[in-house]
Order: sequence, then C-alpha cells, then structure tokens
Amino acid sequence: MIRKIIHIDEEKCNGCGICANACHEGAIDIIDGKAKLVREHFCDGLGDCLPACPTGAITFEEREAPEYDEEAVKEAQKKKELQEKMKHMHGGGCPGSRIHMMDHKEDAPENVTMPAQVSQLGNWPVQIKLAPVNAPYFDGAKLLIAADCTVYAYANFHHEFIRGKVTLIGCPKLDAVDYSEKLTQIIANNDIRSVTIVRMEVPCCGGLEMAAKKALQESGKFIQWQVVTIGIDGTIKE
Repeated sequence: MIRKIIHIDEEKCNGCGICANACHEGAIDIIDGKAKLVREHFCDGLGDCLPACPTGAITFEEREAPEYDEEAVKEAQKKKELQEKMKHMHGGGCPGSRIHMMDHKEDAPENVTMPAQVSQLGNWPVQIKLAPVNAPYFDGAKLLIAADCTVYAYANFHHEFIRGKVTLIGCPKLDAVDYSEKLTQIIANNDIRSVTIVRMEVPCCGGLEMAAKKALQESGKFIQWQVVTIGIDGTIKE
C-alpha cells in the first residue's frame, strides 16, 4: 500500500541513536553507526523521531510500504520491556551507561604522597560547542578531538594526549548535536597539522569519531590523523 512513512538520510545521520530512543514503536535500529528503518510495519508515520534528530536526517515520504501493524508493535514492546527488566537485573542496559566496577590495585600505600601532575592544557574553551572557529592557537596546531570520558578513564591522558596539542572535547550522546560542521570549519579555515581522535569503546562514542572523520573529508585537506580507543577499564584498545 502507498502510505506516509519516514525516510532516513544516511549521509546526514551521525549515529547518535536519539531517533531510535524516540521511536516508541521500535521501528529504528542503529546498524554500523547509522540509523535505519528496519521494521517498516512498525512505523506509524506520526514522526515522533523527526524533532529528536539533531542533524535533520529524517523526513517524511509517501511510498509503497507494509501497513502499520499495531498488534505486532504492542507484542514487541512487551518483549522489550521484559528484556530491559532482565538487563537491569543483571547489570545490563545501554553499554555507555552500564554499571561497572574496576578493581584497580593500589600502586602505593595510602600514606605515600604521589607526585603532583602538571596540567598540559594549552587552550580554552575546550568544549566543541563553545570553541571558536578561528583562534591563534589553531595556527600550525596538532588537534586533539576527545570524548569527555576519556580524560577520566585514562590516567596519563594529559601527558600522552593533551601535551603539545590543541584540545577539543565533547559527548555526542549528551550534547545531541552534529559536531561535523563546526569541526569542518576549524580544520578547513586553519593550518591544522594533524588530528588525533580519542574515544571510549562504548558505541555512542562512535558519533564523535564519525563527525571528526566527516570533517576531515569535507575540509578538502590531506591531514595525518589517527583514532585511539580507550576502554572503560582505562586501557588503550588495539
């Protein structure tokens, strides 16, 4: 049948997952870092996911699609509720907010004073949303684009990553914005020598990596870049 249904533009999608959470029917999944309409018969065409999308990747279209199956949606919702209850019983849930306890052994007795660490931060502001598009410190800079949590997860972050770099941080899940446009302007309009992307291993951090890669591509420049992934246990993942 011909009916109104949503369309997701994968080029604009940053994989943040907000639309999937906003879709009460469960018609959308995040696959390979992109939102996809995987259950057309679950989409009621009301578009609760549209205003939730920070990049404008979702629109309406009229095309051949299966009829909306309300009974199937209700059955799926019951199963999902049961699964969520089971996940929380076993410490599950969203990988990015799942409870973990790390058993770090003390390297020194409590009564021993550890040497103070000196901050290596050389620019302000550091939040991507607040950072200027042009600034003197971008001239000839090695750019560090890091997820918020990485600084807390990796003990020697200042000396191994921040030192000698201009630092920009953000969280695509909490900020619910597409960083790629601003990062593109920063890279395109300044003499950036290299880009290091540091993210957490959790899936929602993929939005930051994708935005940085997109910015590098759209800047039209050939710049040396690398991605480093930090585990929630504070180790660098290969």
